Amino acid sequence: MAVDRLLPTTEAADLIALAREIADKELAPRVDEHERAETYPEGLFATLGAAGLLGLPYAEEHGGGAQPYEVYLQVLEELAARWAAVAVAVSVHGLACHPLTTFGTPEQQERWLPDMLAGEVVGAYSLSEPQAGSDAAALACKAERVPEGYRITGTKAWITHGGRAGCYALFARTAPGPRGVSCFLAPGQADGLSFGRPEEKMGLHAIPTTTAHWDGAVLEADRLIGAEGQGLQIAFAALDSGRLGIAAVATGLAQAALDTATAYANERTAFGRKIVDHQGLGFLLADMAAAVDAARATYLDAARRRDAGRDCRRAASVAKLVATDAAMKVTTDAVQVLGGYGYTRDFPVERYMREAKVMQIFEGTNQIQRLVISRSLAAH
Repeated sequence: MAVDRLLPTTEAADLIALAREIADKELAPRVDEHERAETYPEGLFATLGAAGLLGLPYAEEHGGGAQPYEVYLQVLEELAARWAAVAVAVSVHGLACHPLTTFGTPEQQERWLPDMLAGEVVGAYSLSEPQAGSDAAALACKAERVPEGYRITGTKAWITHGGRAGCYALFARTAPGPRGVSCFLAPGQADGLSFGRPEEKMGLHAIPTTTAHWDGAVLEADRLIGAEGQGLQIAFAALDSGRLGIAAVATGLAQAALDTATAYANERTAFGRKIVDHQGLGFLLADMAAAVDAARATYLDAARRRDAGRDCRRAASVAKLVATDAAMKVTTDAVQVLGGYGYTRDFPVERYMREAKVMQIFEGTNQIQRLVISRSLAAH
């Protein structure tokens, strides 16, 4: 079901319509095949890039769409309503572009950004490590200065698009302490870089998540983004935007579950009536609809704050928390609406339920979001 959106411009409405058309044509027909077979959708990100959907919130001078985050996130939601794994990868690509667009030099931006925004080079984000997930200050992967640039040694974990991406926003330690982490734009292939076997996940099967092993690979000095020691500042600035992306993806996933459950409830009969007309089920669907609408309103509020240049850290955490918790509840309730059929692979709601779970975990667990929110309250 098409969402009735309030969009700021006619151009934005046309862009959402284009995204919906591409999602219906390129994503919806392929999702079941690739998710079940756990195969990568070759060529799909080039298609999205050619349509301009991978660089929407970035400047036109480098090939971006110059769209406000309010519009970009609604495009992500449309993609997620058809294929959550692809939408997550698009969000992560945007996250990988953020350090370069915000902290890169004009020369670095001119060299790498056009290909990234056009989708010719898909980016991934490499912050987490096996023993340093939410605690980014505990990173151990090292970047040692050498005459050729920086020698990278260590292991990174939980990389969406790992082994498939053309470049990585890589965070590695150049000095001890929390101010000793630096950011690099690393190439997708390098001598001394290898990737582990893709993780066997509950969901999001079509896009690999892997570890990366850096065994003395050397990066040129000009791949340092920002100054040495500025890495955590860069990472945390990007994560606010990334959390908004995941909030939008979770909302799209919840919308898909609601649409499937509503369609089923309007077709299935029990005791001589459509099951939607039974109050117990009708009220369950009403709660699901309210949760989806609330999630959308929350991420849009945060996006508008970001677009206005206001501090959106707390709002981004609220949006990520509300939207992903809503997605978990709505997808679980969708399985309940379909009853026994919901527990089978004949309908997509069991996949939606599996996909929703990780959204409460990545881009900072929801416990971390509560910590961010509570600290903002304590500061006043």
